[in-house]
Amino acid sequence: FSPMAGVSDAALRLICKELGAGYVVTEFTNVNAVVARENDIKQFVEFSEKERPLGVQLFGSDLEKLELAVKIVDKHFDVIDYNMGCPSRQITQQMACSALLQEPNLTRKIFRIMVENATKPVTVKIRAGVDKPDKFLEIGEIAEEEGLQMITLHGRTVKQGYSGKSDWGMIKKLKESLSIPVCGNGDIHTPEDAKKMLDDTGCDYVMVGRAAAQNPFLFTQINSYLKTGKYPATSSRAKVKTFLKYLDLAKNYKTITSSNIRFQAMNLAKGCTGSRELRGKLMGLQNIEDIKKVMEKFLASL
Repeated sequence: FSPMAGVSDAALRLICKELGAGYVVTEFTNVNAVVARENDIKQFVEFSEKERPLGVQLFGSDLEKLELAVKIVDKHFDVIDYNMGCPSRQITQQMACSALLQEPNLTRKIFRIMVENATKPVTVKIRAGVDKPDKFLEIGEIAEEEGLQMITLHGRTVKQGYSGKSDWGMIKKLKESLSIPVCGNGDIHTPEDAKKMLDDTGCDYVMVGRAAAQNPFLFTQINSYLKTGKYPATSSRAKVKTFLKYLDLAKNYKTITSSNIRFQAMNLAKGCTGSRELRGKLMGLQNIEDIKKVMEKFLASL
């Protein structure tokens, strides 16, 4: 399950894990914040033991802080992932995430520091390039040379954001050029998409993000389709019940806000019978109990 800021919180990750996700990763976290919150890191980056194997995703290019942050999270997580994919200008202006695609020398230093200071596997998630798909092979080679254990490629450029189409041909090129595992990411909406990416690119794994946030049952469906060639449909009732379970789990985590909960309700409402009316009722709600009542009433109407 792909790390997504404001989306892939601990409660949703646990739901995805229970529904068949083989591996989940925290929302990305600034290395400066990790160092500042060392003494209460478990309260800052909340997680459950039931999520394991669990990865933590870091970003930031301050090498001294990065070294300290790696040593801190190494004690608590199973994998340390590095974000070189986020296209947000607010983040890239800090010389972080996808901005580093243009800085191969700095990227090499970052990877080396991470591997030297971690006892857990180090991985990276990247995009194809900034304005054009011209950096992923070079960054992939650096990752392999510096001892990273896997690379995830989202088949879009930074300029594309989430528009246009993910170019799976780049995932295939990266897989053919490296010996370390490659994980494909981008435009997996159905079980058929997951199988096609695996077949067409030869990648070792697929990472699903936005589509799974709207339908966590997608992991169950993908696993079933890869094994048997068929998969069960997801009913509106199942999705709403899953939200109510998410809501119950969210009570255990202080960092999950009412805004997160409303967003997840809106997300899981997509594709449900009568979703337009339901999403209209959810819009603007701030009180968690009000959100719960709307969803329970909708469930009773199905």
